[in-house]
Amino acid sequence: MAQYVKKDDDRDEEEYSPFLGIEKGAVLQEARVFNDPQLDSRRCSQVITKLLYLLNQGETFTKVEATEVFFSVTKLFQSKDIGLRRMVYLIIKELSPSSDEVIIVTSSLMKDMNSKTDVYRANAIRVLCRITDGTLLTQIERYLKQAIVDKNPVVASAALVSGIHLLQTNPEIVKRWSNEVQEAVQSRAALVQFHALALLHQIRQNDRLAVSKLVTSLTRGTVRSPLAQCLLIRYTSQVIRESSMNNQSGDRPFYDYLEGCLRHKAEMVIFEAARAITELNGVTSRELTPAITVLQLFLSSSKPVLRFAAVRTLNKVAMTHPMAVTSCNIDMESLISDQNRSIATLAITTLLKTGNESGVDRLMKQITNFMSDIADEFKIVVVDAIRSLCLKFPLKYRSLMNFLSNILREEGGFEYKKAIVDSIVILIRDIPDAKESGLLHLCEFIEDCEFTYLSTQILHFLGVEGPKTSDPSKYIRYIYNRVILENATVRASAVSTLAKFGAVVDSLKPRIFVLLRRCLYDNDDEVRDRATLYLNTLGGDGSVVETDKDVKDFLFGSLDIPLANLEASLKNYEPTEEPFDISSVPKEVKSQPLAEKKTAGKKPTALGAPPAGPTSTVDAYEKLLSSIPEFSSFGKLFKSSTPVELTEAETEYAVNVVKHIFDKHVVFQYNCTNTIPEQLLENVVVVVDAAEAEEFAEVATMPLKSLPYDTPGQTFVAFEKPEGVPAVGRFSNVLKFLVKEVDPSTGEAEEDGVEDEYQLEDSEIVAADYMLKVGVSNFRNAWESLGPDFERIDEYGLGPRESLSEAVNAVINLLGMQPCEGTEVVAANSRSHSCLLSGVYMGNVKVLVRLSFGVDSSKEVAMKLAVRSEDESVSDAIHEIVAN
Repeated sequence: MAQYVKKDDDRDEEEYSPFLGIEKGAVLQEARVFNDPQLDSRRCSQVITKLLYLLNQGETFTKVEATEVFFSVTKLFQSKDIGLRRMVYLIIKELSPSSDEVIIVTSSLMKDMNSKTDVYRANAIRVLCRITDGTLLTQIERYLKQAIVDKNPVVASAALVSGIHLLQTNPEIVKRWSNEVQEAVQSRAALVQFHALALLHQIRQNDRLAVSKLVTSLTRGTVRSPLAQCLLIRYTSQVIRESSMNNQSGDRPFYDYLEGCLRHKAEMVIFEAARAITELNGVTSRELTPAITVLQLFLSSSKPVLRFAAVRTLNKVAMTHPMAVTSCNIDMESLISDQNRSIATLAITTLLKTGNESGVDRLMKQITNFMSDIADEFKIVVVDAIRSLCLKFPLKYRSLMNFLSNILREEGGFEYKKAIVDSIVILIRDIPDAKESGLLHLCEFIEDCEFTYLSTQILHFLGVEGPKTSDPSKYIRYIYNRVILENATVRASAVSTLAKFGAVVDSLKPRIFVLLRRCLYDNDDEVRDRATLYLNTLGGDGSVVETDKDVKDFLFGSLDIPLANLEASLKNYEPTEEPFDISSVPKEVKSQPLAEKKTAGKKPTALGAPPAGPTSTVDAYEKLLSSIPEFSSFGKLFKSSTPVELTEAETEYAVNVVKHIFDKHVVFQYNCTNTIPEQLLENVVVVVDAAEAEEFAEVATMPLKSLPYDTPGQTFVAFEKPEGVPAVGRFSNVLKFLVKEVDPSTGEAEEDGVEDEYQLEDSEIVAADYMLKVGVSNFRNAWESLGPDFERIDEYGLGPRESLSEAVNAVINLLGMQPCEGTEVVAANSRSHSCLLSGVYMGNVKVLVRLSFGVDSSKEVAMKLAVRSEDESVSDAIHEIVAN
């Protein structure tokens, strides 16, 4: 027993922290040892360690406390103990003394900087550069220049690293050191060469020609340090990227240097070169081959970090060049059993991207054993890759569907199960042969599903797809089991699904009626109400007749009334002899700009929920506009803009405008909200002045009869424009209305009102309003498929800009097109950039754009614009937009 206790004591000792229970006050008291006549170096070092711990834990010292500690620490310079001196340097850096205090230690630090002890010199340089200002820096500049070319690599590295930090605050001074830094780049010491190259590049980074010369001179073989070589490879990649934008001949400078680095003796250099080659813009299979070969060798390395780096790089390459990676498949298959789960997951997902149809079955067998050993987040990645593989090889749906159904039965969290269910649903929709087996797999899953959300979504999907199968009756058992065994939410969903089967399959109606009548005795209101509703709509008197079209529309159609409007109408409905009339619910879409912005970026869900984002918004707008007689003859709606605010926040009236673009017309939809409780607005209309929009002629106005407090409403103004012409203009807007006072106690408005008006912001029709943002998955293929027949190329000067990023965003916003392949992101300090855009122009004409930007030292931006489209006039129109 005593032995066990001793072990516990030992464990406690191991876990004990020397900093446990440290308090600032106590440590400041201890700091008085710095003033002792006989200094105890070990004791002083311990106190400084505690002070450093407190500072790094976020403890703040008052001005008085920091000053006292600082002055006490300065007395420690009299000690000759090297360990204590290094601690003194650390605490001075952390305390960051003010300019009037720095003078106290400057002489001591400058003395150390010229000391014969190299450790003192290196640390003194670091501290001085950290705490000094520009005036003192000029005094010690001569010493720093000497230190950069010092024979001791520790001193030289300290000076160079200090230069990198000082470049942020005193760039003019550091730029004067170029000759010394250039000399340090030739140093034989690995770290000195690394730091010197980093500093030299930062000094020259804004001069593209100087960077190119630097790379040209160093790629001839003067760099020995592996770390410096890695930096040089990165700088070389940057030069290649920038030169490829201006060089149309197809030659790629410095590629031979990158390929030569693949034969370097240092593994980090080999990997950096291989990764640089794989990330080249428009890299060809021939250029990729040597990089893939060395990465393949890394796959069998004994070092996990090398295996991970190689498989992650190959995974990225497989997204764009899957055939180039197939030679590594055998090596990657051996990594499926790798102890590192991250490596195994990357290997599997890469194999799923590069595998051929004949190897799918073998791959599935290997993955089956692997799935039980990894976390859910990795499993989701594998499931997504399997879904993509199945869509790539539809004939293999049986083995892939069986695999998905097997892992669906295993333990797992909600997100993992949802990913599997979504994948099965997508496969059912895209591969017709997979429907029957896929639906049965989903039916078996809901027999033992613990997630209510997934059960209801599967039941909804089953109700839509199940009745269309060859034998719908086999699904009834699974659905009715949910009515007996599940919670109220799932039971209600199962009742709706049964009704859908009854509506479509007449032969099943008698059995469905029996099951629905049993649901009338359920203990949940919702379930009973649904059963009653469906029995009445389907004809629950027992007669088997064909279901009315209206009933099918009710069961399967989408609700064309906004739910918020329906809810508001039901709340306001007072029970009378007159039943509630659903046709009285307003169909106008309430303005919700924030919600639209939030949903615009989401992907459509795989299960039965309607797709989010712009598509559903445009559909709703189209229904709304076609229901207004004055606009019904305008034809097909091309585009609806996002709402643009015409009033500032928290004003008495909130108004935003949505621009609806037709071929010959433009309709402005003004969404208005009255924010004053004591007022009722009537005959609300926006008077639009088109004096600055000469090509537009007003043809119709739809006023809003009444605008109560906090109830959004819409008023419309329509303009005619030349057919097919991207006319632009500015419109001034004035909101006019009749104000009636509302009695707060009764809520009734007075009979008489006062006419009033409210000035709104101007609205504009711009060129981007005639362009739909539509992306393409593979820009290069899309570009080549359009061909050069209607290609137009020209160059433009964009004038001085704050940054290259600002110029790129300005052109993207001007054209209103969709950036492709992440090319809208501009690298920091980049002097050139390429951007790819796609869209659909008015008249449903597909357009692709290639933009090449360059910026000079005076921040003047030049741009090359190449356009391809299906119509010559559209290519010309894009150039006109930019030219104007």
